[in-house]
Amino acid sequence: MSTHKLKLALPKGSLEEATYVLMRKAGFNTSVSSRSYFPTIDDPEIEVVLYRPQEMPRYVEDGVVDAGLTGHDWVVENNSKVLELCELTYSKRTKNPIRWVLAVHEDSPYKNVKDLEGKKIATELVKVTENYLKKHKVKAEVEFSWGATEVKPPKLADAIVEATETGSSLRANHLKIIDTVLVSTTQFIANKKSYADPFKRRKMENIILLLRGAILAQDKVGLKMNVSKKDLEKILKILPAMKKPTISNLSDDNWYDVETIIDESVVRELIPELKKAGATGIIEYPLNKVIP
Repeated sequence: MSTHKLKLALPKGSLEEATYVLMRKAGFNTSVSSRSYFPTIDDPEIEVVLYRPQEMPRYVEDGVVDAGLTGHDWVVENNSKVLELCELTYSKRTKNPIRWVLAVHEDSPYKNVKDLEGKKIATELVKVTENYLKKHKVKAEVEFSWGATEVKPPKLADAIVEATETGSSLRANHLKIIDTVLVSTTQFIANKKSYADPFKRRKMENIILLLRGAILAQDKVGLKMNVSKKDLEKILKILPAMKKPTISNLSDDNWYDVETIIDESVVRELIPELKKAGATGIIEYPLNKVIP
């Protein structure tokens, strides 16, 4: 067993399951019982704990843990002095960044932030909202919301500042967006003192490399096929690749093995084209990691 440990915090809550999937693809198998905040991980050099993303930046800043995965929004909200080492573009539903938006009821007369002078705004992101209002020279009451923020306008609040990926929940609650307050993505954050430690820094950089590789692989697949010498040029013109396809000789000098990595979204159109152009033995396979 290693005597060195990196204390790593993972997000508890809506991002939790997506994080486990990402960690698994990166090569780290984690598991946790439903009531535990201390997952197991198959790396003796890592100790894992679950924290709410809202609190995590403070714990990382204070050195309770060395590093963690949390939103840029909560780093800003807590004004935490941490290192944001890497942007990780994944979320609970889509790969879209989280947008904290200023929204009002669809029947509201308010058109922009200036119209909210003297009004009440409900949000979980209080400090960011206050700074946003200050920037626009608007004085309004900012009330902390404990949840169900979308249902508060127009009776319990004149407006809200709420996080959204697609806007579907806002529309379902008859709200309209009038401005974007903050755009946020998941970040790998680190305690400054921990990052200065050679072992912990190396461990963080290795984890980041693997996580980024797992994210890059999310929408890509591997594709390999056999191609005759006479059809090779035609196939290469059809075939997209991250750089260039890998071409290997087969035992028959008139045939090649061609392999590449492509976006999964184009496969269903591409395979029939490749078959028509002469490719045979076409195999599509999933990827866990792509390291550029």
